[in-house]
Amino acid sequence: MSASTLKVAVIGAGTMGNGIAHVFAQSGHQVSLIDVNAAALDRAQATIERNLDRLVAKERISAEDKAATLSRLKTSSEMHGAVSDADLVVEAATERLDLKLKIFEQIDASAPANAILATNTSSISITRIAAATGRPDKVIGMHFMNPVPIMKLVEVIRGYDTSDATTATVVALSQQLGKIPVEVHDYPGFVANRILMPMINEAICSLHEGVAGVAEIDQVMKLGMAHPMGPLHLADFIGLDVCLSILRVLQDGFGQPKYAPSPLLVNMVMAGKLGVKSGEGFYTHTKGSKEIVVAPAFNG
Repeated sequence: MSASTLKVAVIGAGTMGNGIAHVFAQSGHQVSLIDVNAAALDRAQATIERNLDRLVAKERISAEDKAATLSRLKTSSEMHGAVSDADLVVEAATERLDLKLKIFEQIDASAPANAILATNTSSISITRIAAATGRPDKVIGMHFMNPVPIMKLVEVIRGYDTSDATTATVVALSQQLGKIPVEVHDYPGFVANRILMPMINEAICSLHEGVAGVAEIDQVMKLGMAHPMGPLHLADFIGLDVCLSILRVLQDGFGQPKYAPSPLLVNMVMAGKLGVKSGEGFYTHTKGSKEIVVAPAFNG
């Protein structure tokens, strides 16, 4: 399979899925964005259009480029037809193993035999996902960073049976998208989240134990460690439920207590305080505004 111009199916129209669809379409590929939720598809389409408008306003692309990108993008709520002629399928559904296994069984049954099946999972074993298919040599991890149109890194994760040819194609394709692919091995959390999530968890533990407040913890990491965003702000941005899921994958995969999630994180997720997506986490987030304030629960 050539990495020049492909038919790409992206499954999941959430934050990651619409970003992945955006970069593929902008790079010249024909893209089908798939989600069972029609409203999610509408939101994704609107988000992609807004992001393209920003690029036009900043003179990074032309109005003609925007129109061409949108012309290469279509949406669908039905998986079988949308993946039946795909060269590449990228799964970007919720970070749940049972859901991903079900999706990969369906993709495997519907996609052409030569299609590569990629997952955007941030922590789940590629080998385990590949075992749900009859083509484990063509299953690979393609972990984009959020926000996808801006962040350069793509973690490329080989499963136990992923072939050299599949890996080479995905590396070349990532480069064609303007990304920087980094090959890593298939262990829980890979590299990015194996290092990031314990740091975020330790920041939450420090807050829980009263070492410092939300703003103070984030300020220390921004000013002292040159992080562009503090760990608690970043956790809100990622989604506290996603952080919790990844920490549990790490804890289960390695069997080490150092990966056990903070009780505060567990309680916040149970209470529905998920960060940006719910409007409140460690900070209060107002839709349409970049300004944040420390959430009432942590403000004195």
